[in-house]
Amino acid sequence: MTRADGRPETPQAVILAAGYARRMQPLSDDCHKALLSIDGVTILGRIMDSLVRVGVGRVTVATGYRAEDVTAFLDAGYPDVDLRYVHNARFRETNNVVSLSMAFDVMDFDRDVILVECDLLFDPALMDRLMANPGRNVALVDRYRTGMDGTVVQLEDGLITEVFPSDAQGADFSYEDKFKTLNIYRFDREFCERAYRPLLHTYAHDIDSSSYYELVLGMLNNIRAHRVSAEVVEGERWVEVDDPNDLAVATFQFSPDQRAAILDRTFGGHWNFDVTDFSFMRNAYFPTGAMMAMFRHALPTLVASYGSAQSVLNEKLGYFLRCPPDRVQVLHGASQVFPVMARLYHGRTIAIPSATFGEYTRMFPAADVYEDRPGLDWETVVASAQDHEVVVLVNPNTSTGTTLRTDAILRLARQRPETTFWVDESFLPFSGQASLVEALEREPLENVVVLMSLSKSLGIPGLRLGYVYSRDPGVIDAIGSDLPVWNLSAPAEYMLELLLKFRPAYEGSLERTAQDRESLRRALAELDVVESVPESGGDFLLVNLVGEGDVAPRLRRRLLADHAIEVKDVTGKFSDGRPRLRIAVRTPEDNARLVAALTAVSR
Repeated sequence: MTRADGRPETPQAVILAAGYARRMQPLSDDCHKALLSIDGVTILGRIMDSLVRVGVGRVTVATGYRAEDVTAFLDAGYPDVDLRYVHNARFRETNNVVSLSMAFDVMDFDRDVILVECDLLFDPALMDRLMANPGRNVALVDRYRTGMDGTVVQLEDGLITEVFPSDAQGADFSYEDKFKTLNIYRFDREFCERAYRPLLHTYAHDIDSSSYYELVLGMLNNIRAHRVSAEVVEGERWVEVDDPNDLAVATFQFSPDQRAAILDRTFGGHWNFDVTDFSFMRNAYFPTGAMMAMFRHALPTLVASYGSAQSVLNEKLGYFLRCPPDRVQVLHGASQVFPVMARLYHGRTIAIPSATFGEYTRMFPAADVYEDRPGLDWETVVASAQDHEVVVLVNPNTSTGTTLRTDAILRLARQRPETTFWVDESFLPFSGQASLVEALEREPLENVVVLMSLSKSLGIPGLRLGYVYSRDPGVIDAIGSDLPVWNLSAPAEYMLELLLKFRPAYEGSLERTAQDRESLRRALAELDVVESVPESGGDFLLVNLVGEGDVAPRLRRRLLADHAIEVKDVTGKFSDGRPRLRIAVRTPEDNARLVAALTAVSR
């Protein structure tokens, strides 16, 4: 088949595989990075299969590092492809502008050219879209996201208007409206022969052999006749494997059955993965856009600065809590205090709720438990206070959402002055209940200690902020003596300052979250796979599922594999073994997507 102008429809291809892959070390020390496997298939094999799938029969490969391994793999695996090789012996000291120039110098431009770099994994459908785009020269691009690096472009009316190589992305560079090139292109044969090849050759051999071919492409793109069309990725998977961290991202994308195991291992770091996360709870409406704009502006200064002393941090938090600074200790996340707490209460009789946040069980393995089924009998709490020296109250409870009245806790603490009440209020802002901090400022009780993780209510788990409050100076001093001299990063400290400016927005965000929680609870309760959804005071819901056995882990795996949605399987936290999920409240759009996905995977 030929095009209207007589040129062959099926293009040829060039693969750049010369690089030394320093960023991939040590994994590339004994293996070319293109020959690393994802789910049992090499990266280079996936690229070749995609090219063959669209009819490419001639491929020129620019080799360099471990060239023999690359040629042996291709010759053995693709005997029906017309494979041609050009070797860049200076691969250690030159860049891809030289490799592409050398390939173009030996190629016959009797057909269009697909250019692919050797470290890309992508859905084969993207090659179809590249072929179908009517432009003479076409680049696959995607909206810029965290974790991407390399050349980015700006678009207008479907065309690339500006090209920004890495060295053009300075401190004030904005990625907000930029697109990342996938490093997959289709070029018109006449463009390659008459414009791109001669300029590449001149630049590679006479000007700067350490530069990138995108720089030369950007120069030509400034000429209207050579403008490159942009084919924008719309949900298709792709990963550029530059370093070992990218391998985990690639495995997550292209081995869906391994997604649960990958997330279980990382226990965070989810910004690396294209996943909608309903397992970790955070306020979806805070920080506000204005706060983030201020944060972005301040970030260069903040990352170059030390944080303040603990006394100053406590003072800044005290302004937000409206309490004296000598009653609080700012924490690098609430979990920082658990080892201190274990030492503080060592040898004392302790009661903790079951089920709840796992750190309480880990820190106090010998503690007695009182059951939150979900649903907590207040008389059980009263009995625990009578029989134990320390009672832990998680309010609302992390696993169930069960919420206790603040005035009831205060009354019990007043009645039992010999018992210490450790009250975790990490989710209380979403409940409508007032914090004990406000009450204790009016009525000082030294047997109450309040713990707060600000990650949830402020929506900033990445900044690691929390605090302990008590009217007992001994507790505050004991915790403070265990804290390091620089306990917060400067970005986290700056967030404490911003809170004073955005208190009304914060309070509004809590109300919106509570409304979304109730809407999501009603929607989940209508699903056939759901038995019940108890009311919750947190920004999450406990979902009791129909059935038994592995229902919860199976649903979680299906949600991850089919929809890249993560939920928390909390079945093991309850003694009855009934299948349960815990689902965080996100935006209404995300919540609706979750409900639809649960409907699909439970059929």
